[in-house]
Amino acid sequence: MTDTVTICECFARDGLQHEPAFVPTATKVGLLEMFAGAGFRRVEATSYSHPRWVPAFADASEVLAGVTHRPRVAFKATCPNPRAVERALADLELGVGAEELSLLVSASESHTRKNLRSTREEQWRRVEEMTSLADGRFRLVGVVSVAFGCPFEGRIDPGRVADDVARFVGLGADAVTLGDTTGVATPGDVTRLFTRLEREHPGLPVVAHFHNTRGTAVANAVAALEAGCRHFDSALGGVGGHPSKIGYGAGLTGNVCTEDLVSLFEAMGVDTGLDLDALAAASAACEKALGRPLHSMVARAGFQRSAA
Repeated sequence: MTDTVTICECFARDGLQHEPAFVPTATKVGLLEMFAGAGFRRVEATSYSHPRWVPAFADASEVLAGVTHRPRVAFKATCPNPRAVERALADLELGVGAEELSLLVSASESHTRKNLRSTREEQWRRVEEMTSLADGRFRLVGVVSVAFGCPFEGRIDPGRVADDVARFVGLGADAVTLGDTTGVATPGDVTRLFTRLEREHPGLPVVAHFHNTRGTAVANAVAALEAGCRHFDSALGGVGGHPSKIGYGAGLTGNVCTEDLVSLFEAMGVDTGLDLDALAAASAACEKALGRPLHSMVARAGFQRSAA
């Protein structure tokens, strides 16, 4: 049997948060339509972050109102605090809400303070309030940032990450994402943590979210695949990283390139469910939207297609 994976396209949220220039709403909507048309079943569409901190998403409601909501495609919005969930609920009442919400914690105290302007325990109290507010009306995805290492504190104890995952499960999260936020994970780290979580939470969708800061994202994705992971985040062109107004990390801080990950998986006989021609067109549209060549190797060389 052919392996099947689900890839969530993150260009429009994790990708654009790193961009200093605002991308027009109509451009975002057009890209989201292309992503859905290419076959992505999960698409990270926007964030309800406060525009003062992340101005790239000042148009979150307009983006969700402009995109075509369709069966079997879940648009996801990131929610850092209860006010964000209230905004998501207001859009849902208008019939233009996201299908999924991401709820954020960081595995380190320092990153929590830098990225979420709270302590870890304060943020967990917010997450509890957010899940209560959501009241089962969205699919909830818990996100553990800096799950493999923190730019301020260094190595993260895997036990702390496992505890955070268990806490999300206890609150009713439908899936949990592990973020290698600054690209410090190794394949060995990935294998050990994903194997542990499958043992502790059999059947829980654990999403692999790897940044390519140190050139290891594809290798880590393969390690996750071999450890049983079937859910991945990626961004066309390898864009992304920390919000443009919140600095940490250095170098190319972006996500694993969707084009490169899909090309490798398809060549390995792993079915992504994506139309490669439509994906190539979306890749080119992302480069046009940002006005520069991006970081995908496959965007230059073309897809390697399975011999089968």
